[in-house]
Amino acid sequence: MNLDRQAPILVTGSAGRLGRAAVSALVAAGWRVRGFDRRPTPGTSGFVVGDLAQGEAVQQAAAGVAAIIHLGGEPDEADFREQLMPSNLLGGYNVFEAARLQGVRRLLLASTGQVNWWQLLEGPWPIRAQDLYTPKHWYAAGKIFLEAGGKAYARNSAMCVLALRLGWCPRTAEHAAELAATAHGPDVYLSPADAGRFFVRAIEASLAPGYSVLFVASRPVHRAIFDLEPARQLLGWEPLDQWPAGANEEVAP
Repeated sequence: MNLDRQAPILVTGSAGRLGRAAVSALVAAGWRVRGFDRRPTPGTSGFVVGDLAQGEAVQQAAAGVAAIIHLGGEPDEADFREQLMPSNLLGGYNVFEAARLQGVRRLLLASTGQVNWWQLLEGPWPIRAQDLYTPKHWYAAGKIFLEAGGKAYARNSAMCVLALRLGWCPRTAEHAAELAATAHGPDVYLSPADAGRFFVRAIEASLAPGYSVLFVASRPVHRAIFDLEPARQLLGWEPLDQWPAGANEEVAP
């Protein structure tokens, strides 16, 4: 199933690090993009300013779109009760329901490699989609909730749902330094350019309804920690970058 190029692609979290990468790459590829974030998103053909916890705002943003790339939410250091619950859990539910009610046929969900945290650190590698969850903490547990919801909606609403276990794309110079100081960071790095190319392929590929889990990362420096073969097979996507390419581009001060 190919998507209608006349309809916009909704990107939640469009003003964030990965959101900006997705918007820029999609626009360059000729797609109309609608942003959804708590602040305006430059470069889009339109945007909705709102909060993921506000169901009506999410419904408004999803009206008439061809697909949703759901990147919005709070980061892993956020407080569970005050931030992760409303933004990541309730926000995820609101995105699922908006997709269902608006008849959206393709939904990309930002999960994380942290759902396999202890295997990421200790092996065996590469980690595959069918390996057991070993979540780091509540942020990763929330992503498991999102993956499970995506599997249910794919089956119940005949959607194409891709759960994307994204690599480490530093948001600030401090986060980039943190990545560089770890043994595994350079091997799970995801550059903004590789992320942007991935999102374009995931939107432009002809995909049937169903559910898939894909790891998304740039080329490893030392060893392949994530199994990228399913993304190659399903989408024909191949990462081009390697740490630290692109790590300091558009990094907030």
